[in-house]
Amino acid sequence: MSVADDNDTLDGPVPAGDECGTPARQHRSVRPAPGSIEPPSADLGSGSVVDTLTHTVSDATGYALRTFCSPAGIRGVAVEAAWCAAHLAGYPLGLVRERIQPDGGHTRYRTDSLSPTQRSLMLSDITAAGTPILLVHGLMDNRSVFTVFRRALRKAGFGVMHAVNYSAFTSDIRTAAHELRRHVNRLRERTGADRVHVVGHSLGGLIARYYVQRLGGDRTVHTVVTLGTPHGGSVAAYLVPTPLARQLLPGSELLTELAAPAPRCRARFLVVWSRLDQLVLPQRNARLVHPDLTVDTLELPDVGHMSLPIHPRTVHWVAGSLARLDEDQPDTSAVPATAPRRRDDIPGPGDLPTPGDRD
Repeated sequence: MSVADDNDTLDGPVPAGDECGTPARQHRSVRPAPGSIEPPSADLGSGSVVDTLTHTVSDATGYALRTFCSPAGIRGVAVEAAWCAAHLAGYPLGLVRERIQPDGGHTRYRTDSLSPTQRSLMLSDITAAGTPILLVHGLMDNRSVFTVFRRALRKAGFGVMHAVNYSAFTSDIRTAAHELRRHVNRLRERTGADRVHVVGHSLGGLIARYYVQRLGGDRTVHTVVTLGTPHGGSVAAYLVPTPLARQLLPGSELLTELAAPAPRCRARFLVVWSRLDQLVLPQRNARLVHPDLTVDTLELPDVGHMSLPIHPRTVHWVAGSLARLDEDQPDTSAVPATAPRRRDDIPGPGDLPTPGDRD
């Protein structure tokens, strides 16, 4: 589902949405409209990059004044600042490695100790309630960013949730995706689940997408949720001259690889993005537009980058979507047996067990 930008030109009519970002099915091509902010390509010459960046910054400044200075924008900035302060206070607690709890509080699926909301989800769809959810944080962050998010999902009836930390010195998304594969396999082994959901905030969503789309993770991941993920890159990455930041540039080699055809990818994507995102620039680059992927999108007008995991509309929409496991799942039964070999068929560094793989 996708709520399109006001400036986008779409093939076909755009379903109406409400002020909270009512989702609508995405399967349409998106073409930039005249006057829209275009991200610079990573392979442009230095002069072209400077000119394009100047134009982008100029347009972005006007956009920021219109967005951040509105009443909703001011309120969003205040919430963002308050949450960043609270998150900073709890950051040290998130450095501790979390152990997997296979029962997730739903031991033997007893319902007598559950709240009415949890009991309702358990009785209506025990598979949805029991599907493990793996939480992946963003750059220079840790699992504490999901403190509010996971508590809200647990109240909604979901049982097994596990947050992981990857190295703050990660320099390659592909390597991080192989590490994510180990976490997914360990979670499946400990819980006995066939498939899991993965929720990624910011960079965590891009790591999850690479794993699912390029490393065969769609076999073990039912749904990927991305919150403020730079699917189209971010011009803010030009400010950080590191190998990882280069992968986040619009038009980078890694993003070009992810834009390649993926006809056999069977996972569902839930994408949440905000017009107030101060790190994904331009903000519309947090949308996921790919002809081969099943994507539902929620647009929020007044939520900051770090506040996306705690916003009530985010939690409500994600919980409602994860409660419907088999809705609109793609049919891959028609894929011929002689289909070209993918990267997921090639063993990677994450395929071999390591001593730390088991708790």
